[in-house]
This record gives sequence, structure tokens and C-alpha cells, in this order.
Amino acid sequence: MNKIKKAGAIIVVTLMFCSSHFAVAQSLGASMKSLKIEWPKTDFDNAVVDFREIMSGGVPKDGIPAVDNPQFVSQEEASEWLSPKEPVIVLNINGKARAYPLQILIWHEIVNDTLNGKHVSVTFCPLCNASIVFDRAVDGEVLDFGTTGRLRKSDLVMYDRQTESWWQQITGRGLIGNYADVKLDQLPSQIVSYEAFQTAYPDSVVLSRNTGHFRSYGSNPYRGYDNIDSIPFLYSDPTDPRLPAMERIVNVSVGNRHRVYPFRVFKETPVINDKINGIPIVLFSSDDSVSVLDERSIANSKPVPSVTVFRRETLDNTLTFEQRVDGFYDLETGSRWNIFGQAVAGDASGTQLPDITNGIHFAFAWLAFYPDSEIYAP
Repeated sequence: MNKIKKAGAIIVVTLMFCSSHFAVAQSLGASMKSLKIEWPKTDFDNAVVDFREIMSGGVPKDGIPAVDNPQFVSQEEASEWLSPKEPVIVLNINGKARAYPLQILIWHEIVNDTLNGKHVSVTFCPLCNASIVFDRAVDGEVLDFGTTGRLRKSDLVMYDRQTESWWQQITGRGLIGNYADVKLDQLPSQIVSYEAFQTAYPDSVVLSRNTGHFRSYGSNPYRGYDNIDSIPFLYSDPTDPRLPAMERIVNVSVGNRHRVYPFRVFKETPVINDKINGIPIVLFSSDDSVSVLDERSIANSKPVPSVTVFRRETLDNTLTFEQRVDGFYDLETGSRWNIFGQAVAGDASGTQLPDITNGIHFAFAWLAFYPDSEIYAP
């Protein structure tokens, strides 16, 4: 009974804080005529999903404004407003890294950027807890992404400003318009604590709060949403009974095979050596971050693990890892590695483990789009 009361209270509180941001779920009921007024470039005749699957999120087109001209500051300046344990998305393109704090992305959901010559969109859907970085160059054209104000299966539906095609954030797939059924390339990134980024990349910069918009950065408009007993917003499909809908998971994809690792397993096993489709992988976890979807003040929110995933192969070895007091070690060379898959001491020093496609989400969100995923069990 206490659990029921607690879950009910959390849902009520969350609804109070989010009611200004989301209206009651509604199907795409506007007439095609009015849609074409709002979306004059969109080819609505070219669609790979049923319009009835798309809901209003309660805000208009670009009502959640993307950051189109991102500014960056030094770590010294960022440390004045970004606490060490707050989560950041870390993107490294050919040796040049940047951090994108979730305390900013929670208010904007998309940052269109160019890093080391690569045109990228850094995205975050708060309702699905899904942060994904995409290459925004498609067939030689560089796209700029914004928010449609709509959702599908509770996940952000983006659009590109060049053709006004609609895209699913969690899959990177075009849904409607010129780019229907085209997939964006996902780029490797990690969600870790700000202090982990500082340690690994001491000279790299951080996305500035100078976004061109006034928002309450550092605060969470979805207070209480990150609770395993809660229910997803604006989601009407059945949830997968294998996992609690709101449990955090990391998915790892090799070809068309997907495996899901519930965050609960990292409490007992902070390092997981596994193999998918014959590819040896390793998952590193560290208890040094906090949730962006818990307390009103993100800095005061509950701890959650940081989890990263890599292929556990080098030119010479397939490695087996374990955690020790001062980091992660491989048994083959005795080298020490950090959470970014970088060997920082020992015979393998300077080696970078290869990336592999993965992402961190709430369970309901990933399994809604990839229901055939395997669930890892120790």
C-alpha cells in the first residue's frame, strides 16, 4: 500500500510540474489543410507511419527551441554553475571533445553543432531519457533540426528545416516527408559526470548557458519523473512485461541484434565482459553521476551510474576487464583504463577501445521500438 501511495504521489507531483509543458495526449487531429499551413514544405503523402501514432506534446513547432548557434566556455567558467556529478553528453570527434550538459539540453532537446569539421545534432528526449548524437549530413546536404512539438511512443519527433521532414529521435529514422525511411547515422558518445569529463579532457570546452534563450538552467521541469514505479507520459502502447517501464537500461546493437542491460545489474557487476554476434564487448559503470529527472535541483538529485560500452579488442588482444579501487584493469596486459575506454597506464597506455553502437534510455522507450531485444541476465 505504501508503494502504491508513493507512486501515486510521484505521478501527481510530476503532472503538476509538467502540465504547463504537455497537454493531454491527443492524436494528430488537425485537418491536412491546416497541417500544410503550419508545415508548407512537408510532403505528407510520403509517410512510413500512421499519423494516428503521432501525438501533440502540448507545445507548437519549435516551442522547445533548438540551440542553433552554440557557444562554448572553459571548464573553469562552466564549473561556476555546473556541479561535478551532473551528467553531460561527451562527444569526441577525431581527438577533439566537447561536453553538452543535460541541464541545458533538458530545456532545448537539440543542439545543432559542428565539431572538428563534422556536422552533428546532439539530442535529448527527457520523457524517454534518450540522448543520441547524429551526423546531420545526409546525401551531401547538411540538415538543421528542430522540434515538431509532437511525440510518437512518448519520444521526440524532430524535423529538419530544409525539407520539414519529420524524424524519430530514438531511431534516427525519417517518418514523414522527403526523407521518410532514411536513417541518420548515430555517432559514438557517452553520458558521464562532469568531473569524469574534466579528468579525461582537461582542456576541452563545455556548452554555454548563453543559448539565446532564457531558461531555468540547473533546474528540472520533470521533477519526480525518474522513478521506477512511475508511468511513462503520453504513452498508450502496452509496455514490455520483462522490465519495469521506467527502469534505466543501456542497449547494445550489433547489426540487427540488440541486447538490453538493466541498470540494476551494475550494482553487483560494475564491469561486464560479454559477446554479441561474436563481437566481444565490455560495459564499464561508475557511481559518480546524478539523475537529471529527479529533484527540482539537478545537482541535488539521486545518484545513478554512468555506463559506457566498447569493443574489448585491440590489435593484439581480446581483453578481459575487472574493476579495482583506482579504475578498470585488463587481465591480459595489466593496464588501467578510464570510463572512456582509454588506457591511461600500463603497457597499453594510449590505446583507445573501439566504439560500438549503444544508448541509454528508459526501458519502455527502447523496447517500444525494438521489442525483439534480448534482456541480459547475469
